[in-house]
Amino acid sequence: MRVLIVNTSEQKGGAAIAASRLMHALRAEGVEARMLVRDTDHPSALVHRVHGHWKGRLRFLWERVVIWAANRFTRRNLFKVSIANTGFDITRLPEFQEADVVHLHWINQGFLSLRDLRKILLSGKRVVWTLHDMWPATAICHHAYACEAYHVACHDCPFLAAPGRNDLSARVFRQKQRTYGGLHPNLSVVAVSRWLAERMKESALLGEKPRDIIPNTLSLDNFDLLDRTESRRELGLADRRYILLFGAARIDDPIKGFEFLRAAIECLLQRGEYRREELHLLLFGQIKDEHLLDDFPISHTEMGVVRDTHLISRLYSAANVTVSTSHYETFGQTMVEAQACGCLPLSFDGSGQADIIDHKENGYLAARLDIENLTDGLEWCLGDGQCIDRRDLREGVLQRYAPSAIARKYIEVYTRQQ
Repeated sequence: MRVLIVNTSEQKGGAAIAASRLMHALRAEGVEARMLVRDTDHPSALVHRVHGHWKGRLRFLWERVVIWAANRFTRRNLFKVSIANTGFDITRLPEFQEADVVHLHWINQGFLSLRDLRKILLSGKRVVWTLHDMWPATAICHHAYACEAYHVACHDCPFLAAPGRNDLSARVFRQKQRTYGGLHPNLSVVAVSRWLAERMKESALLGEKPRDIIPNTLSLDNFDLLDRTESRRELGLADRRYILLFGAARIDDPIKGFEFLRAAIECLLQRGEYRREELHLLLFGQIKDEHLLDDFPISHTEMGVVRDTHLISRLYSAANVTVSTSHYETFGQTMVEAQACGCLPLSFDGSGQADIIDHKENGYLAARLDIENLTDGLEWCLGDGQCIDRRDLREGVLQRYAPSAIARKYIEVYTRQQ
């Protein structure tokens, strides 16, 4: 079986990493899987890049210009929405024509347009679409937050400066209905968490589509359970008693909720059980706001963007707790990576992390956006939670997210009779 995995990028972003890991997992199970991407630094026999990289950048810019104009020439929310008005026709490529299954992942930012998507669905190929955010279920947003318009039909979009009954979201929603809102017997949809599957079920676009819930895979070959003392010495943090870890592609992205971590640390210090000098915060990921860490309540170390999985393993292994304060996470990859390295995850309940964390068994789930309960979680993770065997955390990841198990679930989807 020949499977073509389609994603905008090979390695940039959580969906790209998940798609790349899946390709290797499928190949280990005997599937002839390859990737087709717009962005990669290392094209190869397994990772094909569409020709005309500069055209891809122009398409991305054109999409942003249209959004910018529709939003009354403000940059506000410019990168929180996508309209898929331009892209590449991949159906003409030999990689597409040779495939038995076309497996779509994250296809935005000028890679595939809705017209291109329609051509894919009408090609007669078996199509599987793994959702990594809410964009396929809504008109233009990647996360709907509290908005429920997508249950019936998007309009009056809160991400637009001039919302209305026939705004940009309403027009794109109607185009999506024409593209994939009807019956496409060759299309199967996969969610990476139960939370995202529920959002799909509520969507007027996807509610009737066949759907499976298959989490992202994680190869333990890339994430090691390292000695905590040695890891801290390697990082120059041997004198720290408690280390908190926070990582994201962009730490100051508002959806990541970094302000909740700051507030919870301040609350923890006010309770008096932990002293300021005992605590240290490790951060990895991009920070655009140069004032984000001004007057931060505890000492901190910024690692910047980290792509070396051995170094990431060092960070997780050095930490007592990995914290996620995201408003929503469709999956929560850092939580799984932390467990693989023997580090307790702490996160808000109410989205994809609930599939990963069994409360007070392999991490802590705090009530959604509740600072006091998040502080309770910090206390538990730094206290009683440290009694949990780090090897048990890793074993749980092996049982749930082993590449072979996830690959076999997808093979079942590929070969299922429609």
